[in-house]
Amino acid sequence: MSHSLLVMKFGGTNMQDAAAIRHSASLSARSIHQGVKVVVVVSAMAGVTNALLTIADAAETGDIAAANDSLAEIRTRHMTAAAELGGRPDSATVRELRELLETLRQAIYGVYLLRELSPRSRDMIVAFGERLSAPLMSLALSQMELRAHHLTGGAAGILTDRHFGSARPLPQSAERIRDRLGGLLDAGVTPVVAGFMGETEGGAITTLGRGGTDYSATILAGALAADEVWAWKDVDGVMTADPRVIPDAQNISELSYGEVMELAYFGAKVLHPLAVTPLQESGIPLRVKSAADPDFPGTLVRAEAAMDIQHPVKAVTAIRNVSLINVTGAGVLGVPEVVASLFSAIARENITLLMVSQSSSMSNVSIAVPDADAGRAMEALRLSAADDLSYEQQTGKAVLAIVGGGMRGQKGVSARMFTALAEADTNILMISQGSSELNVSVAIENSEVDGATRAVHAAFSLGRGAE
Repeated sequence: MSHSLLVMKFGGTNMQDAAAIRHSASLSARSIHQGVKVVVVVSAMAGVTNALLTIADAAETGDIAAANDSLAEIRTRHMTAAAELGGRPDSATVRELRELLETLRQAIYGVYLLRELSPRSRDMIVAFGERLSAPLMSLALSQMELRAHHLTGGAAGILTDRHFGSARPLPQSAERIRDRLGGLLDAGVTPVVAGFMGETEGGAITTLGRGGTDYSATILAGALAADEVWAWKDVDGVMTADPRVIPDAQNISELSYGEVMELAYFGAKVLHPLAVTPLQESGIPLRVKSAADPDFPGTLVRAEAAMDIQHPVKAVTAIRNVSLINVTGAGVLGVPEVVASLFSAIARENITLLMVSQSSSMSNVSIAVPDADAGRAMEALRLSAADDLSYEQQTGKAVLAIVGGGMRGQKGVSARMFTALAEADTNILMISQGSSELNVSVAIENSEVDGATRAVHAAFSLGRGAE
């Protein structure tokens, strides 16, 4: 099948050092040599995004020594990679890296002096991971005799709202992207775009949320009407479960956009939860490909995925470290506006609601949120709602979800799940079925996740050789 334009995204492990970057560049080159136009979108080197967040927090608390030590490590890593990729000390790439690293150092020092880290400052700092890795990819491509030009997400045309930390693209991005990347592609130049970031109309740097490089890639693909998006990972595509928990987990050959969004939402480290949204209008397929085995087809994500009556469930996924918050109040919760005020309080705080369950008498509502957000959620709920409500919070829980379009209209799927959980002696704390009928999720104890995942995976015969 011939393509004329591909958007290729490379994750952190595929960018972690000179060898990985060179290999990723060669994967792009394979298609470019076949006459395909390629837009390359890169993540930060593995571990750099987290390191930058830690550095920014250290500076805010006044620990500038720790911040400087980590900055020195980041500097060494990028400079070493540049040298190994053939960048001479006086080359444009190395000069640019030096300037970027100096700007980053100043930004961190500014946070230290002010002892303040606003969401806007945090975005500016954390986006340096991608801004530093893009020139390295450009360098690797040029060493393969390919013309490449690297740009920030904003310079590539991604314009976003001002929701720092989880910004959303604005509609006028599409035209800007076509203007800015179209000319490069027509001139035979491969654009290398720093993923995970965009900019506001005022030019402030924003980030698209964790895993946002996938999202950058699909925003660009949607605007450029690409043939496909290839997300290169260090795995064979999307798996039926976490292979570290379930050694016989296997690759899923096809998923629908809806299924992949549910999986991402429920903690499968596959794609950013919104990554497929820019593709939906035009139906552009996305492939999750293995960098180690580029000829393996991986997982194809498209509007409608093949249905398999034998396997209504395609994957089991789990999110650990979840808090359950139970809101009770005699009769009050029957009033829709009270429930609405609870949800809008959570939404205002930008907290991810993992699941919601409401009793039929309406006298209590239970919600599941990440442990890290639980304190903020409790505070927001207390401030927002009626006085005669009581709140109790349980931490150290987990949410386990089964996902698959084949559950729609097929009886007995939930029953099979609950039987497997009962046989594994799992204590179920809360149940919720998505209205889309693509998932059923249950809240369980953190300590029971692995056993429960294994039991459910086996019950739906998802493992290798289970046919």
